[in-house]
Amino acid sequence: MAVDGNLYVISVEFELEPGARERFLDLVKENAAASVRDERGCLRFDVLTPRSEGQSGADVLLYEIYTDRAAFDAHRTAPHFLAFDAATRRLVRRKKVTEFDIAENRKP
Repeated sequence: MAVDGNLYVISVEFELEPGARERFLDLVKENAAASVRDERGCLRFDVLTPRSEGQSGADVLLYEIYTDRAAFDAHRTAPHFLAFDAATRRLVRRKKVTEFDIAENRKP
């Protein structure tokens, strides 16, 4: 698939409710796998956790790259995302989404 210069990159930081980590991780890993497998526009979907407690303000961090903003918008309407979103609402205390531009070290 050809990729133009309009990649859409986000990170999503989750602070979870006490005791919710394992269930949330199961659900987010399923969502990440389905996103990469089923969505043409999803180029990368990493699920990251801090190596030690207190190392980060987030309990789980997602790093996602899409071919463009439209691909991300399509991701947010995909059945697997909608199921994930509904199943995790009560598990998440706070969520912070940040958009990024890739500034260097990228193939043209």
